[in-house]
Amino acid sequence: MSKAVQFDRYGEADVLEVRDVPKPVPAAGEVLVEVKAAAINPGEAMIRCGALHDRWPATFPSGQGSDMAGVVAEVGDGVDTFGVGDEVLGFTDDRASHAQFVVVPAGQLTAKPPDVSWQVAGSLYVAGTTAYAAVRAVALRPGDTVAVAGAAGGVGTIAVQLAKRAGATVLGIAGPSNDDWLTAHGVIPVNYGDGLANRLRAAAPDGQVDALLDFFGGGYVELAVTELGIDPQRVDTIIDFPAIERFGVKGEGNADAGNATVLAELADLTAVGELEVPIAAEYPLDQVQEAYRRLEQRHTRGKIVLRP
Repeated sequence: MSKAVQFDRYGEADVLEVRDVPKPVPAAGEVLVEVKAAAINPGEAMIRCGALHDRWPATFPSGQGSDMAGVVAEVGDGVDTFGVGDEVLGFTDDRASHAQFVVVPAGQLTAKPPDVSWQVAGSLYVAGTTAYAAVRAVALRPGDTVAVAGAAGGVGTIAVQLAKRAGATVLGIAGPSNDDWLTAHGVIPVNYGDGLANRLRAAAPDGQVDALLDFFGGGYVELAVTELGIDPQRVDTIIDFPAIERFGVKGEGNADAGNATVLAELADLTAVGELEVPIAAEYPLDQVQEAYRRLEQRHTRGKIVLRP
């Protein structure tokens, strides 16, 4: 037996339970991973409370989690890319990584660089590939200015760094407690609140904002298109789905870059110190409710990680 997070109905964090479940067995082409770290994500909280039922319904009992990093415990028939004892990071599409053990297809894993911590390795997939896809979607060029809403969150902290690597001037929309972190990473902090459009123009080198990445929701897409006059094809949101249809903006995220090749690229950048993944907190698996309550306050910088 092993332990895994499950829930039987939509609701707040208190519906989450850590249960004894049969230890998974890898089929042909699969790998059994003993999980050392698995991040939690806002999208998982929205699925759990039923907010995304029409788009991504849950089947009960449901597990949770996509991100994970760990040690290969068993390999199924036909797997020759990994062996028992290998350190890996990767992802599951079965909402199952918040557990002691998880089975994943071998093609959804990549080797964990020795210089990347378990916490960071277990946090890279959802946030990293989402940030990668969003930055790519707005086609940043050297000299562009991009505003990033939710710049201090799990996705935002990675996206601002990738946008800087693309040569853009980056305006990070966040609360004042994040000013120092953003500045230290070459990002111009712009605090949210009334008058934001004017503050963004004032912070842009030529008074013009060329693109916007929305990782928070709450009207940033409308501000980009109607107040800042940004071309809708240079606006990407991962959360404001009605705005995609209303304004014709992009909605590219994890589904558009969620593969082991991109994950390996991000891991390598992290290993050589060219990408930082801030870890806001870590919790043991049996404190999963507390971890999600903290996440859902929407004031953490970087990632929250479970350590089974």
